[in-house]
Amino acid sequence: MKKITFSLLFASSLAFGQFFEHGKTFTKEDTLKGSDTKFRNFWDVKRYDLSVEPDFESKSIKGNNKISFEITKDVVNPVFQIDLQKPMKAVKIECSFPTLDGFKQDGDFIFISAKKNFKKGEKFTIDVTYSGNPTIARRAPWDGGWVFTKDEKGNPWMSVADEGIGASVWLPTKDIWSDEPDQGITMKIITPVGLVGIGNGRLIKEEVSIGNTIADNRNVFTWEVKNPINAYSIIPNIGKYVNYKDTYNGEKGKLDLDYWVIDYNLDKAKKQFQQVQPMMKAFEFWFGPYPFYEDSYKLVESPYLGMEHQSNVAYGNKFENGYLGSDLSGTGVGLNWDYIIIHESGHEWFANNITAKDQADMWVHEGFTMYSEVLFTEKYMDKKSADLYAQGVQRSISNDVPIIGKYGVRNEGSGDMYPKGASMLHTIRQVIDNDEKFRQILRGLNKDFYHQTVTTEQIEKYISDKSGIDFSSVFNQYLRTTDVPVLEYSQKGNELKFKYSKVVKNFKLPLKVNGEWIKPTEEWQTVKLKNDGAVEFNKNNYVRYQKVN
Repeated sequence: MKKITFSLLFASSLAFGQFFEHGKTFTKEDTLKGSDTKFRNFWDVKRYDLSVEPDFESKSIKGNNKISFEITKDVVNPVFQIDLQKPMKAVKIECSFPTLDGFKQDGDFIFISAKKNFKKGEKFTIDVTYSGNPTIARRAPWDGGWVFTKDEKGNPWMSVADEGIGASVWLPTKDIWSDEPDQGITMKIITPVGLVGIGNGRLIKEEVSIGNTIADNRNVFTWEVKNPINAYSIIPNIGKYVNYKDTYNGEKGKLDLDYWVIDYNLDKAKKQFQQVQPMMKAFEFWFGPYPFYEDSYKLVESPYLGMEHQSNVAYGNKFENGYLGSDLSGTGVGLNWDYIIIHESGHEWFANNITAKDQADMWVHEGFTMYSEVLFTEKYMDKKSADLYAQGVQRSISNDVPIIGKYGVRNEGSGDMYPKGASMLHTIRQVIDNDEKFRQILRGLNKDFYHQTVTTEQIEKYISDKSGIDFSSVFNQYLRTTDVPVLEYSQKGNELKFKYSKVVKNFKLPLKVNGEWIKPTEEWQTVKLKNDGAVEFNKNNYVRYQKVN
């Protein structure tokens, strides 16, 4: 694949987000979507109990969501904000507390004025019945919305992708990354007879709802998630699905592997999905136990390329290796495994187990997960292949705008969060220079931030503290600027002269040269090497080397 194509893929956030809007003037609406405002900061979601019934012909959906929550601080006559993006509408809202004048739907928001004071620790519910024709994704998963399409045999096939745009594109929720339902969800998916509804977690009930005529009969599939889940991972899939199962003997015992594919692809899936076992082995080695044993691991064929929906991983890579048959690293290494199986499953640790509080910190999801491709390659193949893949990834970095976006306005940074985030982590690994310590840091992240939402600063501090190395300037360089560190150098015999340029103030990134460590600064330094052979720099570092006279 040509470099420009590779770069454009990442600039569009690969699968899975929106373009960084450089120089955009953000609005009050953006703040309401992206901030923990006075309408959100006094209540904590505990559970969603929801239902969804899509209609293929009218491209509409209807359902309800019962939101259970706990008050986190004393408040007087507060106003609650529930998110539901137009043109979806709330049909009815029932609250377990008195309200003033029912509710008001204003644009993408529902506001409910309470007619009482609340005390910390009190628990209540808001039950929203909704319906409408949701935003249709034009090019899922790159943009957000519902997908109403047909499989190769003409059967209806429906789903939704909403990481960037938000789950409220179809579902009334508290649509902010920092508040996940701590006690999980139940989701009823209602389908025409003959179609199957697949959700997150485990299938706990399957029944038939009898209508006035045979055509009115419906299947009802009830799914349950016991763990916290980010709202954009709550996804129904409806189609002519068949199922087969497997078991992985993992670090926490037997993990159920659940596979759902369109009926005519069953044989292809049984062959291609054999990669899940070595993938799970590699990721448990590097990251620790799969984070959702209670909810199982599930891979579900989707009508778009892929997404990291928790315990419901969307797969649409056409049952072939690489990224739709191509290698995103440009090295050939990526053709040895299925990109979507590996990348999207890696998100179960980084995005679903550890979730960024703010969309601006989405690099925590994508940088670590793209680096999981390197780590999988190392375990599945060998370290030489993994390094080659990591070096290939570097070539796709565009350095257009910083990786970190604007906070509080539901804005994400550059698509470089994928390759540049991964390259930064690979560079940090070179400095730590101890693969076992590096592995324990990755496992520690998933243990110490288990099922939590985090900030960039928490991740930065953790890595510096656990490694015993201050990486603060490294994070500032790669996450908050578009400059690539340049090591300027000259050599005469065994004498090496060097300094950094295009770096943040007090940039500290030691480098190994011909097996010896140097500590460049912005001032020229000279060292004598043990021999006068031509200097060789570590290609795994995301640093540019410039020889000067």
